[in-house]
Amino acid sequence: MTATEELRMPVARTCPFSQPEQYVRMREESALQRVQIPGGKEAWVAVRHEEARQILGDRRFSSDRFLPNFPFLAEGGAAILTNVKQKAMIGMDAPEHGEARREVLGEFTVKRVEAMRPRIQEIVDGLIDDLLAGPKPADLVEKLSLPVPSLVICELLGVPYGDHDYFQERTMALIRRSTSVEDRKKASEELRGYLSGLVAAKEKDPTDDLLGRQIVKRREEGTYDHDAMIGLAFLLLVAGHETTANMISLGTIGLLENPGQRATIEADPGKTLLAVEELLRYFTIVEGATARVATEDVEIGGVTIKAGEGVLVLGYAANWDPEVFESPEKLDLERGARHHVAFGFGPHQCLGQNLARMELQIVFDTLFRRVPTLTCTLPAAELPVKKDATIFGLYQLPVTW
Repeated sequence: MTATEELRMPVARTCPFSQPEQYVRMREESALQRVQIPGGKEAWVAVRHEEARQILGDRRFSSDRFLPNFPFLAEGGAAILTNVKQKAMIGMDAPEHGEARREVLGEFTVKRVEAMRPRIQEIVDGLIDDLLAGPKPADLVEKLSLPVPSLVICELLGVPYGDHDYFQERTMALIRRSTSVEDRKKASEELRGYLSGLVAAKEKDPTDDLLGRQIVKRREEGTYDHDAMIGLAFLLLVAGHETTANMISLGTIGLLENPGQRATIEADPGKTLLAVEELLRYFTIVEGATARVATEDVEIGGVTIKAGEGVLVLGYAANWDPEVFESPEKLDLERGARHHVAFGFGPHQCLGQNLARMELQIVFDTLFRRVPTLTCTLPAAELPVKKDATIFGLYQLPVTW
């Protein structure tokens, strides 16, 4: 089966509150289809919930970014791997992946993350203090959405927050579709160089943070590797702030545009975690992390995916599958959408999901409790959308109160 001209990935999202028409059409037509991806290659896409979970949970689909037909969503995605000496956990398969994940899993347990709650609450309160003391209108992306996860991930890893502009600029270059191959490669090399220096400093004097603890632990086990630690730091730093920042922005505008739904969590903050699951389903900002390559012939949804063929699981399409989520276009904070695939599914399900959920819960509870008159100064349809990024979100969210 050959991809048709109109089926090209990635598809730009132009509105936070509606799916691209291509997704709707593909989901209605069949569970899997062939599409064109950057670089002139073709890959399969899975657009329904059942098949998405099947693929993500099946070890016959590899996450190895070094495989020839790995379906990168950004032009020149393979270029950033040129000087990488160790696979990152996101690109490992069993049994290597399970071993690497277990090494760091203890840092993200519910108990460990819950111990961070007072500090995250302190960070959110301080940023809202600054927001309320500043001029109106204000950009919520700049004042709250980006600083919250940036501060949290910096403290978790032991990265100086004063360097956040440096790594945010390079992270954006990595995920922006319009970035040239050379600039993408340069951004990756610069960020890895920065992290190499940071890890080297912690090797000399281990600090009480995730990277410092991992260095001590792996040295005691006799498994320590400098390049592997750089890969871990790179993965967690890139994944740990941009995604949550976009969910804060999109979740806020979603609640502002649905005051009846917002009243649900204002009346009963105990329902905020349930609301977070629905917001995650509704916006599903990440799709490139769910790319795979079949390692043998596999039949999914009545289609045979042959060994060596690339597959993209479109989580956003799967999370709007009407066979699983009734009236998926409606934001329903009491839906109970915990079975969404916004964090992926299977062995590679997002390592930091407990932390992300807590950050979102604290932000939404605190923001609307302390700023009940918060409003957006632009209609949702006119908000600046990141149309050229593989992570969907807002460039700005102008608000007043």
